[in-house]
Amino acid sequence: RLDRVRVERARAFGDVWLGWTLWQALRLDELCTALLPRGREAIPWAQMAAVLVIARLCEPSSELHIAEDWYRTTALEDLLGIAAERIEDHRLYRALDRLLPHKAALEQHLRQRLGELFALEYDLLLYDVTSTYFEGLALRNALAARGYSRDHRPDCKQVCIALVVTQGGMPLGYELFAGNRTDVTTVEEIVETMEARYGLAERIWVMDRGMTSAENVAWLQRTGRRYLIGTPKSELRQWARELAAATDWTAVRDGVEAKLCAGPDGVETFVLCRSVERREKEKAMHARFAQRIETGLQTLAGRLARARKPLDRGKLERQIGRLLERNTRAAGRYTIDLVDDRTRPAGLALQWSARAEWDEWARHSEGCYVLRTNIADWDVATLWRTYVQLTDAEAAFRIQKSELSIRPIWHQRTDRVQAHILVCFLAYVLWKTLEQWQSRAGLGNSPRTILDELHRIQSTDVVLPLADDLRRELRIRCVARPDKAQALLLDRLGLRLPDRLRPPPTIEL
Repeated sequence: RLDRVRVERARAFGDVWLGWTLWQALRLDELCTALLPRGREAIPWAQMAAVLVIARLCEPSSELHIAEDWYRTTALEDLLGIAAERIEDHRLYRALDRLLPHKAALEQHLRQRLGELFALEYDLLLYDVTSTYFEGLALRNALAARGYSRDHRPDCKQVCIALVVTQGGMPLGYELFAGNRTDVTTVEEIVETMEARYGLAERIWVMDRGMTSAENVAWLQRTGRRYLIGTPKSELRQWARELAAATDWTAVRDGVEAKLCAGPDGVETFVLCRSVERREKEKAMHARFAQRIETGLQTLAGRLARARKPLDRGKLERQIGRLLERNTRAAGRYTIDLVDDRTRPAGLALQWSARAEWDEWARHSEGCYVLRTNIADWDVATLWRTYVQLTDAEAAFRIQKSELSIRPIWHQRTDRVQAHILVCFLAYVLWKTLEQWQSRAGLGNSPRTILDELHRIQSTDVVLPLADDLRRELRIRCVARPDKAQALLLDRLGLRLPDRLRPPPTIEL
């Protein structure tokens, strides 16, 4: 009876199967089983941890969405052997609580395992800080506070995340800080934490200008640590003569030049850099902000000319202050005065002019920046190439925010927030592992493309009636055959889909 042959229970298979394959490749299944041994719970916490991380990789969402919608539409039920009815939000929350105490053990395991898989070296570490914000008041979170928001959400409380990665953006570890903690105050704590965890070594720490302070530089030098860090824009003026000089510049990349300058104390070397692309960008920004200021000043001057009664000087000065505050990048270009004018009803006139010295300095400094280091045996090109690898740390934050949806945070308890960020960190490790597989296979560096393509591969139940008894059926749970493009993708990655899934086929009465 062919009319009774049917296909049932279609589930998304390819992406979650790939997530589970990555989890096993990193041996996180073995580690979590050891860290979270089976007790009286109905579902092993090690498997619940896998559900949380794979869900964050494949379809980032809340624990409630995982329990009510996502899990039952995927083939994780077959891969992990956990029925959809067993996955509920409270069990997922408790899994967060169980996983969090093992953060340090997870980081140490991943450092070793990633080193084995990809021959990583840990002699150069990139360090950066970002923030992620909360929805809600977060009254029960001791770390939640308002501070400088990289997400442009100053209205929300936030936490700061300090991330350490290797060259290529492979994660080594992270720490959480209060949302109002400034970057510069985190350096000693992070460096000492990483060295206590992974041992002292002749590492080089690469940090951006937000970490620079006289105290941090003195501490790094005093303790014998090697560093390469950016400097605040304000320090450019100390090198005005060297920037203006046409000699000793070396092309380190197309459109980028750099030169070495000895520091005043003889301990440090400063790297002066100038970029054509960055110069054009900063020039356009200065022009845009200058145009806004001039438009605002012209509007205010016209208002003074048309006024029919005296105007309050204090209010006008505050308006000028707000105009300059909104356009700080060009505010120093102008000299602005409100002068008494008895010939006008307003009693005041606006006088302003552009400062020629500001324009002259902008011409020399646009597109320029300065690095400082105590590494004496590297050439200028090596120093510059090493510093720009900080983009790997910035990319890590971008991936966690855009692809893994680390923000906004809806959890209100401190420990749940910490566990949420740990799950995002583990999902990022899976992401970077897949990216490495992709790169080695010549498939680019976009894991989301791979996940989306394999998401279309489904598992299904093929139901066959038995010829000798039509009341009985044979149910075979199998994986749909990939199309040509998917098959080529899997072949390049060196992966093979299973033909059938367990539990084994059963006969239903």
